[in-house]
Amino acid sequence: MNPPRPWIIAETNWKQVKETRYEVAVLPWGATEAHNWHLPYATDSLQNDALCAEAGRIAWEARAKVAILPNIPFGVQTGQLDIPFCLNMNPTTQMAVLEDIISSLEGVGVPKFVLFNGHGGNDFRQILRELQARHPRIFLSVVNWFSISSGQDIFTIVGDHADERETSLMLHLHPELVLPKEEWGPGTDNLWKLPAMREKWAWAQRAWTQATNDTGSGDPQHSTAEKGARYFERLTTKFASYLIDLASADTKAMYQTSATT
Repeated sequence: MNPPRPWIIAETNWKQVKETRYEVAVLPWGATEAHNWHLPYATDSLQNDALCAEAGRIAWEARAKVAILPNIPFGVQTGQLDIPFCLNMNPTTQMAVLEDIISSLEGVGVPKFVLFNGHGGNDFRQILRELQARHPRIFLSVVNWFSISSGQDIFTIVGDHADERETSLMLHLHPELVLPKEEWGPGTDNLWKLPAMREKWAWAQRAWTQATNDTGSGDPQHSTAEKGARYFERLTTKFASYLIDLASADTKAMYQTSATT
């Protein structure tokens, strides 16, 4: 058996925690939802767990004291309520959960908090704006892993849900949970009729069973485990660099000042 990893709070113990001054707490937040025909409902959470664990390892070995918290597996699914087991957690509930977690961390002196988001339906920025004003002693930030790198140079077709990126990651991380390729849906989107929506200068929530045909959004046909491994390394390396920088940062001096003449 592998020894407990001190950066994974669910694995570590009071002896380790008592002797460590953690600088950054990371909360992975995923979802439980359909991912085309072929990927598991836990895709977002499984990716979160792996990405945060590896980035935490890299950061810890660089002497950044990071704490990876347990993933929250329920996200905003208000456009998918007609799909069985797409389990919805409303933004107001997310606000309440974050209030309690951030209060707990702030109360014991953890100075920095990162919300690691793995689900496109979650949008935490406005929540963190409000919570930052309530909790000035802890620095709050959010990272959407799918924004760290688009992977345009790795993948043939980049979509946004159960696409080539996510399928490749899951082929790398959990191939036993991915159905055979002949079971994959094409991930074809049904575009909005309104031009403003198609051009993306107007926005409305997508009704998922109308906007997609197999719950996927993006063609996974070119997915491979090798692409997933390359993408995984890029995401974890870049995220670890942020954790390392944040751990050593002075939160009272976070901005570069312009040179004056």
